[in-house]
Amino acid sequence: MRILFVADVIGSPGRKVAKGLLRLVKKETRADAVVLNGENSAGGFGITPEIVHEFLEMGVDVITTGNHVWDKIKELEPVLKDGKLPIIRPANYPPGNPGRGSVVVTVGGVRLGVMNLQGRTFMPPIDDPFRGADVLLAELKGQADVVVVDFHAEATSEKQAFARYLDGRVAAVVGTHTHVQTADERVLPRGTAFITDLGLTGGLDGIIGMKWEISLERQLTQTRGERMQPADGDLHLQGAVVEVDPASGKARSIERVSVPYARALEGMFGKQRT
Repeated sequence: MRILFVADVIGSPGRKVAKGLLRLVKKETRADAVVLNGENSAGGFGITPEIVHEFLEMGVDVITTGNHVWDKIKELEPVLKDGKLPIIRPANYPPGNPGRGSVVVTVGGVRLGVMNLQGRTFMPPIDDPFRGADVLLAELKGQADVVVVDFHAEATSEKQAFARYLDGRVAAVVGTHTHVQTADERVLPRGTAFITDLGLTGGLDGIIGMKWEISLERQLTQTRGERMQPADGDLHLQGAVVEVDPASGKARSIERVSVPYARALEGMFGKQRT
């Protein structure tokens, strides 16, 4: 089984990239399933029910999120409460919040369990993701043949520690949130594929997916100033592909993905454009 993880989709530029490239990348990577992080897909902050349906129509199997899932909560809450669509949020937020932290979907006869947890270092103070993962794994026992995790966290050390904690118990731990693709993809000793951060799907000419001019001004003035806006230049779809043995539930390989939107234009117009 091959699983394509799509990095955090940033606003309308990121959605355009996903729409233009997802099917192509899925075909070229021979992926059976697609897991996409959509927490920044609505203007860079949050996700709406309309965008959830948009991703599912593109062929996404599971949508994961992170701390920004609450930014459009008035719109999204009915979808999270209903639980019928395969969108999940970090499981280790305190009890009483809408939504669930894991889901199981069947792809090609394989039961794929996807978990979503959030780190605590340099992040809002929430419940322990390590013990939270133990709880989710106990709940998924017997329900999933393969389990993968989107760990939404800031600190590289926490992401690496989390992957080591789950090594051999899940097929993959992929990091999201920091929007800068790392070059440390590997399969850990007990069979868990890991990458510190998948990167972003959107404009690489910005600063972590947002227009660099606004971000730079904030750094210089140390005030909030103009609202952040998604970058729309040097568009890419980033992420990783993990090959898993369904019999053992462990990873065989992991490979980074970074595809320019020009590939989509090449397919649409018969030649590459920039």
